[in-house]
Amino acid sequence: MARIEIAAEVTGKIWQIQLQEGAQVGVDDSIMVVESMKMEIPVVSTGAGRVLEILVKEGDSVEDGQVVAVIET
Repeated sequence: MARIEIAAEVTGKIWQIQLQEGAQVGVDDSIMVVESMKMEIPVVSTGAGRVLEILVKEGDSVEDGQVVAVIET
C-alpha cells in the first residue's frame, strides 16, 4: 500500500477537521478546512483510499506545505 502525504496549501489555522482517521476518502474529497485571512480553504485528498493519520487538531496553526494528513491507497 502506498502512502500519500497531504499538505496545507496556505499558512493559517485548522478551522474544521471533516474526516477522521480510518475514513474512506476519494480524490478531491475535503479532509479539513484551513482558515487564512478570513477565508476558508479546503485541504483535499490527492488520492483515493483511507485516512491513515490526521497530524493536526482544530485550532492548530499550520504553515504552507506542512503535512497535515496521510492517506493510504
